Amino acid sequence: MAVEKVGNASFGSQKGNASSFNPTDLGSLMVSQYGSNISNALSLTSFRGLAGNFSLVDRQLQLSTFKIVNVNGGGSGRAVGYWTPENGRLVKQLNSTNSCNVSAFNCDALGPIIWPGESLSVPKGWEIPENGTKLRIGVPVREGFTEFVKVTPNLRTNTTDVTGFSIDVFKVAVELLPYALPYELIPYAYPNGTSAGTYNDLIHEVYLGNFDGVVGDATIRANRTLYVDFAMPYTESGVVMVVPIIDSRTKNAWVFLHPLTRDLWMTTLGFFIFIGFVIWVLEHRINEEFRGPPSHQVGTSFWFSFSTMVFSHRERVVSNLGRFVMIIWVFVVLILTQSYTANLASLLTVQQLRPAVNDINDLRRNGDNVGYMRGAFVYDLLKEVKFDDAKLKAYGSMEEIEDALSKGSANGGIAAIVHETPYMKLLIAKYCSKYTMIGPIFKTDGFGFAFPKNSPLVSDITQAILNLTDDGLMTKIEDKWIKKDSNCKDSNGNFSSNALGLESFWGLFLIAGITSIFALIIFVTSFLYEHKHVFMHPDSGTSKSKRIKTMFEIFNEKKLSSHTCRSSQHSDSGVSAQDHEVKVSPNNNWPESPQSYTNHTDATYVFSREQETPSHGQASPETIPTIELAMTIQETHETLDTTRSRA
Repeated sequence: MAVEKVGNASFGSQKGNASSFNPTDLGSLMVSQYGSNISNALSLTSFRGLAGNFSLVDRQLQLSTFKIVNVNGGGSGRAVGYWTPENGRLVKQLNSTNSCNVSAFNCDALGPIIWPGESLSVPKGWEIPENGTKLRIGVPVREGFTEFVKVTPNLRTNTTDVTGFSIDVFKVAVELLPYALPYELIPYAYPNGTSAGTYNDLIHEVYLGNFDGVVGDATIRANRTLYVDFAMPYTESGVVMVVPIIDSRTKNAWVFLHPLTRDLWMTTLGFFIFIGFVIWVLEHRINEEFRGPPSHQVGTSFWFSFSTMVFSHRERVVSNLGRFVMIIWVFVVLILTQSYTANLASLLTVQQLRPAVNDINDLRRNGDNVGYMRGAFVYDLLKEVKFDDAKLKAYGSMEEIEDALSKGSANGGIAAIVHETPYMKLLIAKYCSKYTMIGPIFKTDGFGFAFPKNSPLVSDITQAILNLTDDGLMTKIEDKWIKKDSNCKDSNGNFSSNALGLESFWGLFLIAGITSIFALIIFVTSFLYEHKHVFMHPDSGTSKSKRIKTMFEIFNEKKLSSHTCRSSQHSDSGVSAQDHEVKVSPNNNWPESPQSYTNHTDATYVFSREQETPSHGQASPETIPTIELAMTIQETHETLDTTRSRA
């Protein structure tokens, strides 16, 4: 435009004043004769172009005011604000004072920005959907367990309604994304509504580009991750086994042994024997009820100990150490008997349920029929553990599975159904009184949403699922679709013994054992100290074994110095006690004082004592201590007083 204003004059040029031509020296270049005319014409040229008004002032381009236009798709642009050169700010109107930073396209000073997909949220910049098209999300079509995905044709609107647990999880996860994600759910089915293929086929459609993702109850498997990427699983993982449960209440003749484990029974029996031995040791020398022939002593000790189990012991315990041991032991027996009674009552009255089968290998060894879901990968897992193909039966709905389990393997049904945990939780929730869940018996990664390889949606959906779990929304969605019978109790498939074990009572046995050993130590120490002269006898010719034998024989003797032995001599059998004989003349002239015993001539007093012989036989005279047979004057006086009062 500037050249045209100058006219058609010839644009000649002349050399500069430089003496020699140098391409890098501006002074050596040719100079236009009409350069000043063109420069003036450029300064006077102005017009309105795509970049605004063009004008030069002092040879500087003057900036224009720019209109910010929002162009979405192929439609016409809509103005959302302006940029002015005066302050370098964005304003909604040219005369407006409200402005915002040039990089803040979402500031309040501008009009709303409509992004591709008719969204007001700022996209993160990835390519899908770059032109506002919706994501094509494939969903599986299945017969049973429609709680996860249910496809219902709507004939009135000629559309398809897709609902279910998996669909709700995906919808809520998309709502938690920081940007809009337009999508449409497309059933993977033929025009007649039947499934167009297996889950592997549906996953492969994503790899081929026919779908932008798969939403539904698709299990994360290693072979599938070769073609797609999965978001974080949103359900429990693992393959479990559902089997019938049977009631074993009162059907066992030995049910009375079930309240306690074998270890606890054996420990209790050992302590009964041990406590009987301890009481015999502590009572043998001073208690007539624990003396006599060896068989009698053994029987009495065992009877006394075991009778404490029902608190029917009649033998008296006279020593303080024995009473101390019995206090502790009776407390232990009380706890054991009460616990046994409560557990036995529970076994006999409360319904005891146990699984019909505990291990999948039992099914294979017994040749039982096993069920699986039609078209599921579980079939391959069962074949890997050597199940006969003739024993594997496929089912499509929950009702078919329940009917087969009710019949049993012997009647043409199945003994167990093997499938993934989420499906079996639905089955247990509906039939909790008839079946139980065992496992997991195989490891899997649960259900997940599939997207193309390296899709940025994988990490975003994973983060959204984590937020769902942390906020408790996942539990609410699960409660909506997986409804449990109100009469059902939680069934986690863990069946263990109800018997009480030793681990619950070892503290009581420890206390009883320490108490008994402590009492024995005190008794043995006192006995050895009392008869230390046997070991310290000046006769060095006596062997150590003979002295030990002497100590045992002394232990077997009755301890006459004990008050319990003296009181037993004054029994209720009359004047004559066990070890004494008293003869009195019939004139009944009783001495009034001990001093008159020697002067009284009308009565004859004969006090004789039968020599105590060890219960195991006659001991030699050299090993039995000499015992004084005459009673003291005071004892005679007490005996005569008793006889007088009875007469």
